Amino acid sequence: MESDIQTWLYDILHSIDEVEKYFAGKPMLFEHFRQDIKTKRAVERNLEIIGEAVSRILKKDSTIQITNARKVVDTRNKITH
Repeated sequence: MESDIQTWLYDILHSIDEVEKYFAGKPMLFEHFRQDIKTKRAVERNLEIIGEAVSRILKKDSTIQITNARKVVDTRNKITH
């Protein structure tokens, strides 16, 4: 596997780990999440990173299968724009 793709996969994994840590030990109700601007922005940033990494992976090697890749990239685009 190319090093670029490995880097992007690491970015995805790291972003998922970060999001999980935001909620570790304290399940958050959606309404509380909406009102917690710092956590909301942090989650949005990680979703942008994940979406960008998925997009780059698919452009580099379209044979790699990522579940719901189009939805992930679309979510990234919606948040960014």
